[in-house]
Amino acid sequence: MKKQLRFNSNTIHGGQEPDKAYGAVMPPIYQTSTFAQSTPGGHKGFEYSRSGNPTRHALEKSLASIENGNYGLAFASGLAAMDAVIKLLSPGDEVISTNDLYGGSYRLFRKVFEPFGLHFHFVDMQDPSHIVAAISENTKLIWVETPTNPMMNVIDIRAVADLAKRNNILLAVDNTFATPYLQQPLDLGADIVMHSATKYLGGHSDVVAGALVVRDSDLADRLYFVQNASGGVCGPMDSFLVLRGIKTLHVRMQRHCENGAKIAAFLRDHPAIEKVYWPGFEDHPNHEVAKNQMNGFGGMISFVPKGATYEDAVKIVESLEVFTLAESLGGVESLAGHPASMTHASIPKEEREKSGVSDALVRLSVGIEDAEDLIEDLGQALSALN
Repeated sequence: MKKQLRFNSNTIHGGQEPDKAYGAVMPPIYQTSTFAQSTPGGHKGFEYSRSGNPTRHALEKSLASIENGNYGLAFASGLAAMDAVIKLLSPGDEVISTNDLYGGSYRLFRKVFEPFGLHFHFVDMQDPSHIVAAISENTKLIWVETPTNPMMNVIDIRAVADLAKRNNILLAVDNTFATPYLQQPLDLGADIVMHSATKYLGGHSDVVAGALVVRDSDLADRLYFVQNASGGVCGPMDSFLVLRGIKTLHVRMQRHCENGAKIAAFLRDHPAIEKVYWPGFEDHPNHEVAKNQMNGFGGMISFVPKGATYEDAVKIVESLEVFTLAESLGGVESLAGHPASMTHASIPKEEREKSGVSDALVRLSVGIEDAEDLIEDLGQALSALN
């Protein structure tokens, strides 16, 4: 048995071993759809790549290792991973979800699964009492994002886990923004951890993938059944790219956090800025919770300029030169987005605004460039408002 490694070493070695065929240090890309059998059902562990592939298996072992789980499952996207979780439910079941969450998650819940008889309640989970008020005998799943997208709200995972366990409800946590470098929800009582591996785990904006990690074997079997039956699996090349990204997760996240702190401080001190949303500020709601359950505050920041309109926010993101105006987050390059017209456009305007996603809100994914270049870029873009 290998020695239990610390996190930084685990991103490189966790669940991994040299390839048995030729000793390759990195798992080979098994770009094949099927595997030869010596007799019907007689194979070497893999029969068809939807059911299992050696490259994907290597990624899944790594995912389980870095999240302190027992079982990892890799999917074609973060939404495919979410889809598998929701397919554990039955018509009439109810889900309590974070009210401030990724627009694609909201769309999946409302537009895809509600017509099949599932019911979703969106509540402000910063205060766990709001969850208590929404629980009924039909509640089967609590879905948490923390920090949330894009308002950076922090939810107390341990407190929600206690509620879930007392009521025999599954708890799933979207850990995309924090990554296992900053936060490990299974250790805090969650049943399922989900990632859009497209983001920080891949880390280079060159792959789309998703992940689930669990500890319970029965839950893992149920999710694997859905993964195989529905077919939303991660391909071998994508698995290779995410696995490669995980090996540098720790060093990238260190710089994301360092740069995030500098950018957040710059924005807060800027005379053109009304509000900055970043969990590292002492007056950020639930900052103490973030300090206790996270090992840092990350590189995701949202802000609202003073007196800004929709047009002002668009002008800012269009004026940026080092930051790239684009969907997504978590890559080595800094990205800027306008949630109301981009990532959260699928949420009705009145619903967006209830959770604080105004037309003037700008979201930043702070990359690993020199912080000074990023600060200068934001400065010149904000000057465009004058």
